[in-house]
Amino acid sequence: MNSPIFLDIGNTNAKWRFEGDYFEVPIAEFSFDKLPKTSKIWVSNVSPNLAIKNQSNISFVESEEKYKSLINSYKNPKNLGVDRWLIMIATYELSLGKEFIVVDIGSAVTIDIVDNSGLHLGGVIFPGLFKIRNTFNYFPVEKEIKLKNIGESTKQAWSIGTLGLIVNGINQKIHELKQNMPYAKIYLTGGGYIEIQEFLKFDHSYHENLVIDGLEFYVNNMG
Repeated sequence: MNSPIFLDIGNTNAKWRFEGDYFEVPIAEFSFDKLPKTSKIWVSNVSPNLAIKNQSNISFVESEEKYKSLINSYKNPKNLGVDRWLIMIATYELSLGKEFIVVDIGSAVTIDIVDNSGLHLGGVIFPGLFKIRNTFNYFPVEKEIKLKNIGESTKQAWSIGTLGLIVNGINQKIHELKQNMPYAKIYLTGGGYIEIQEFLKFDHSYHENLVIDGLEFYVNNMG
């Protein structure tokens, strides 16, 4: 009953960690009532459609000006998505304060850069593979597609084209960033990683859910 729940509510799925175990459900199926009984729930929420529960044991985390020596670059720190902030907190801890690039591959793809002093230099955001493919819901998708130049059917052409947008966008941006930060380690997270991992052209380490990791680091150090 005293173990906290660390809850990540995204645009597509809700994920949480409780007593070392990890759970995930589509956001449409999530409710606070489905969570285990606990004295404290720490929440990262980016879903605009979540029904907020007003309970004393639920705390929503927001982006802040700093975490240890990690500095938020936004003039209004709360305008930085809390998921990006928590991902940077987790990566800051994993990198032991050294410069890093972190990529979250989810409903949106976000790339954030932090230098050796802990300063967040900024980032980029673009739609994820699921979002892009659902812009035209009458186009079918071939799940097991390989990345090649052209397709031999509408299904193949759409699948190759949309996959190429994501993969090439990430590869190109990482290549650009590494020109100025050649020693930066690269960390990846997010549910979209599995579908594109074989096409990524840079060394990296993958961590399943840096949002939850960052939430736990935040609570243990600042909460």
